[in-house]
Amino acid sequence: MAEAMKQKLVEMLKGIERYNPENLSTLEKYVDIQVSENAYDLDANLAVLKLYQMNPQTYNKDVTCKILLKALTNLPHTDFVLCKCLLNQRIMQDPDIQHIMDLSNLLEECQFQIAWNHISKMREWCGRITGFNDSIRKFVCHVVGITFQTIAKSLLVELLGGKMQIDDNNLRQWIKKYGWKEESDGTIFIANQDENIKTKNITEKIDFDSVGGLMAACL
Repeated sequence: MAEAMKQKLVEMLKGIERYNPENLSTLEKYVDIQVSENAYDLDANLAVLKLYQMNPQTYNKDVTCKILLKALTNLPHTDFVLCKCLLNQRIMQDPDIQHIMDLSNLLEECQFQIAWNHISKMREWCGRITGFNDSIRKFVCHVVGITFQTIAKSLLVELLGGKMQIDDNNLRQWIKKYGWKEESDGTIFIANQDENIKTKNITEKIDFDSVGGLMAACL
């Protein structure tokens, strides 16, 4: 259904039609489809926020929160920043919007244990987004994959949401998904980060003509 809706909206998001407020109800329904089907369309969601910006009387907080949370599911891409730029100061002062902003900051700062506590307190909102927690875990695994060579199994569990959400079976699935290896000493081998460091030789070529004038001026 999400893919069919996306094709239907191709013409609607072209040219001046993109700014037609009569299209807003259709675009808002598309946001709900994304939420329920774990689909994602940044372009359509930005069009919704732009229409709210241009027509303040049409603003819908519920839809806006869903769009912002969907943007977080696409970290480490900068979708959330793009969405945030279309919100005015009054909207950003709303407590529910502010909670989402706080969650974004925690995730970008990689304070994952605190972020999971925040998500737990925002269950009313985050629970509406199909696949939200697993999308955040994908981002966590991305950060772990570029940061650690090895990591304690217990720490990885905490970063992925804690023992209440991640049992041994879940953990093994994430380890397998990213090609990591569980060692006998309770650590997880992620990657040899030394192999990811590529040296770069920088060669500066300066010909005589380019410095001749400078040398003459110094004489």
